[in-house]
Amino acid sequence: MRALRILLILVVVLGGLFVAADRLAVSFAQGQVADKLQQSQGLDAKPDVSIKGFPFLTQIVGGSLDEVDISLGSVNATAGGQSVVVTDVRAVLKDVAIDSSFSSATAAEANGSARVSYAELGKSAPKGATVGYAGPDRAAKGQVKVSGPVTDVLEGADIPVPDPVKSLLSGKKITVYCTVSLADGNTAKFNAVDVDELPVPGLDDQVKGLINAYKLKIDGLPTTIKLDKVAATQDGLQFTGTGTDVSLTS
Repeated sequence: MRALRILLILVVVLGGLFVAADRLAVSFAQGQVADKLQQSQGLDAKPDVSIKGFPFLTQIVGGSLDEVDISLGSVNATAGGQSVVVTDVRAVLKDVAIDSSFSSATAAEANGSARVSYAELGKSAPKGATVGYAGPDRAAKGQVKVSGPVTDVLEGADIPVPDPVKSLLSGKKITVYCTVSLADGNTAKFNAVDVDELPVPGLDDQVKGLINAYKLKIDGLPTTIKLDKVAATQDGLQFTGTGTDVSLTS
């Protein structure tokens, strides 16, 4: 019995040492991956990296990690020449193959997401206009609301408004409901589908054309995140995407 007790104690101690060594190894690896990603992706800040699965050391021996979660928090992007903050930038990489030298890694599957708030969208919207939530019914159709004082929006787009017309439009606001689609993996395009009718013929069409010319190009996201869908939510535009054979270091 004493020998068995000693054996059990040794197993527990060795198991604890293995777990401790495993956690130290994964912590070190997460730091190395974060450094490599920051360098290869040209990121301003080091991302948070979490390597899932236990034990980690056996995954390393097998040359494949079950899952790697990457969170950037927020990145500074540009849209219409304006600085825009993109938040909740995250990538989940699965079945990540590591080469024998541990200098590169490729994920069999990747899921990425990012969000731009309506307040940030407003920074690059047509001058004088704001972008907001269109309500649950319209948001379900992928629509957002663009609104603002008519004269401010027109003059902000350098469309001249004669004094008699300005007097007629005084105090009037216009609301345009738009669908949002994603093009080229990084550009949100707006298409006006419902425009308030104005008392001056042709002005609503001018506002509609102005909105349709509005594009939100998101530069600055890491190349590991490929976006292909956009949804209108209560908090802003939610971008998501998937990819295969995604390199973490190129």
